[in-house]
Amino acid sequence: MKKNDEFYVSYIDGSLGTQTKKTIKRFTVTSFVVIIMGALLFSFAQKPFKNSTFELTSATKITGVFHEIPYPMLRVQVADNAYKNILLLGFGKSSANPFLEKLQSEVKDLNGKTLSIEGNLIYYNGKTLIQITDDEKVILEKVKKVQTPKKESISEMTLVGEIIDPKCYFGVMKPGKGKIHRSCAVRCISGGIPPVLATTDKNNISHYFLITDMKGNPIHNDILPYIGKPSKIKGIVEKMEDWYLIKINISDILELNKKSTIY
Repeated sequence: MKKNDEFYVSYIDGSLGTQTKKTIKRFTVTSFVVIIMGALLFSFAQKPFKNSTFELTSATKITGVFHEIPYPMLRVQVADNAYKNILLLGFGKSSANPFLEKLQSEVKDLNGKTLSIEGNLIYYNGKTLIQITDDEKVILEKVKKVQTPKKESISEMTLVGEIIDPKCYFGVMKPGKGKIHRSCAVRCISGGIPPVLATTDKNNISHYFLITDMKGNPIHNDILPYIGKPSKIKGIVEKMEDWYLIKINISDILELNKKSTIY
């Protein structure tokens, strides 16, 4: 040990040497700066939350006209001559179908019937969905059968975008993006949740298309390999009030070999 080195023994002399104090101070300041910088870098590296909403802790009751072509929805009047078609989902990674089976066993055809459904609302970017957690909360109202929404054929289109599952993407998960969410989307769609094509136009405005086969029937397992992969998809586009639909052949999906901007 050099002659000028400090040697501190707490039970002999309770005071710290000058050099020891300086060393501790430098270490404390450096550690504090490193922690702050690390926290800032970590926070900036995180993806921002979307302005989506999932009302997990509160239940909302909605009443509207049920229709299930191509996927179960409730047509709710929101103003004079204005309607919103709310996509029905089940709890977890399930479609709404298991929660409708009890009522469908009692009523042969629910299409055009008025239902009241209580569940958790999900909404984002003009789209609204509801998660049903209890089949007892799906109630048939004694109202005369009414017309379901009409579909307006637009044209054949070729769209570029990514296939997503609307439940997590529209609000259940925030931000609902990243590789881990792609595997989640695969499980959701394989469980019966409708697949949706998410696209962005030249003005950076997002559009969403419910995907069906060419006959307008639901698609699930056949589309799983293409989820979250930027693709060019050709199909017949229809408009159903506040939703677009695209009828496709799976063979017409062309992967673009680009990195996903969602997953």
